Amino acid sequence: MRRSDFDLVRELPLFRDMEPGHFDALVDAALLQKFPPHVTLIREGELPDFLHVIVDGSVELFAEADGRETTIEIIRPVATFILAAVIRDEVYLKSARTLTPAQILMIPAAAVRDAFGRDAAFARAIVGELALRYRDMVRALKDQKLRTGAERLANWILETDRTQGGSGRVVLPHDKRTLASRLGM
Repeated sequence: MRRSDFDLVRELPLFRDMEPGHFDALVDAALLQKFPPHVTLIREGELPDFLHVIVDGSVELFAEADGRETTIEIIRPVATFILAAVIRDEVYLKSARTLTPAQILMIPAAAVRDAFGRDAAFARAIVGELALRYRDMVRALKDQKLRTGAERLANWILETDRTQGGSGRVVLPHDKRTLASRLGM
């Protein structure tokens, strides 16, 4: 990794409070890679080789069954995806692909598990990230179960407007098919 990439990674919330020696050991084998849109990064049912941290761009988490596909979540920086599979060393329960050009930090899964056991600040940051992902998934599940399609769309428009600056004009961050799949429509 280049020095500028190293500094960028160090400032990510997941790594910010790690002991310097533990951080150095963790990122020694890490790769910071750029991917074009529509590249499948991980597949459901496979064991994790890396922890993926999205630094730039967007990633779609999706699942497939019986010829059908659904979008589970859209991840934007700065966030990990499918951290639970890495920590537990269990298969992925969903797949991931880039929606836009993306910059992804890939840290070997074994190194993440080792650092988790050695660095209390890193362990707290991982627990915080897992709690955030859990809460996001519960919100999404409640949204699917308790709101109509029109209510889900209205909520998405209001939330997207807020995150895009509150101008009253929403710019679609991805195609309509992905949005419809994400909203369960």
